[in-house]
Amino acid sequence: MSNNVTPREILDAMLGYLGFVFEIEEQERDGHQVLQIFTHEVEALIGRRDQTLDDLQFLLNRILQAGDPTAPRVVVDVDHHRAMRDDALAAKVRQLAEAVKSTGRPLQTEPLNSYDRYVVHNVFKDDPDLMTWSPSDDAKVKRITIKLRSR
Repeated sequence: MSNNVTPREILDAMLGYLGFVFEIEEQERDGHQVLQIFTHEVEALIGRRDQTLDDLQFLLNRILQAGDPTAPRVVVDVDHHRAMRDDALAAKVRQLAEAVKSTGRPLQTEPLNSYDRYVVHNVFKDDPDLMTWSPSDDAKVKRITIKLRSR
C-alpha cells in the first residue's frame, strides 16, 4: 500500500469516521490476516444478516487493492462473530458432504454470498473424494454444488 498505510490503520480510520468506539486486534487465521474489532456496538457493526460486516470487509479490501493490486485479502471480524459463523457453516456443509458420499448424488447449499462461498470451497479444497462448484455468473448470491470427484 502506498505511504505504508496498514490495513489496521485504514479500518481504524473508517470506523472512527463512522463514530464507533472500538479496539482492533490483529490476528492470523487459516493463513489470512484477521482484524478483530472489539466494541460495545456489536450489532451495529455486524448489521442485519451480517451486511454491515461484509460491506466493511469488502470496502477495506477494495481500498487495499486499489493501492496494491497484489495486496493479500484481509478478513474483518467483530467479537469473533464471523469465526463462529464460519465454523457453523463448515459443520453444516460437512453434513451435506456426508450425504453426498453416502448417496453418490450431488447436493447444493442454500444460496450463499461470496465470502460464504469462499469458506465452503476452502472446506473441500484438499478433499480427495469431494469437489465444489459454483456458477461463474455475476449473481451476488449463488448455490454451491458439492459432488464426488471423478476418478
